[in-house]
Amino acid sequence: MHLLLVDDDLFLRDMYATKFSELGHTVEAVVNGQEALTKLSEQKFDVVLLDMVMPVMTGIDFLRSVKETYPDIETKFIVLSNQGEESDRAAAKEAGAAGYIVKAESIPSDVVAKVEELIKS
Repeated sequence: MHLLLVDDDLFLRDMYATKFSELGHTVEAVVNGQEALTKLSEQKFDVVLLDMVMPVMTGIDFLRSVKETYPDIETKFIVLSNQGEESDRAAAKEAGAAGYIVKAESIPSDVVAKVEELIKS
């Protein structure tokens, strides 16, 4: 799996990138939605794993921008956030997220397993 990880928290970004890489996945990481949009214009990803709260643009703004810019994109977008309210989940789904994982409810290896499961569906 070729994954783009979008999170402004360096520690979390490195931790998840390491965990996915250890399990054989190719990972690229950026700090915000604008950088992620640039990456999407340059190459294809199987999955974009993104935070909801980031500088420059929120995860929802990023998802909406992707939907508008790349209406036929086959990449799966999965939110990985500490924002766990049902309204957050619903907003992400409406904006185009294929899944939603709450960071505080999952250890890194569980996150990898959930992402792998979500891309198969």
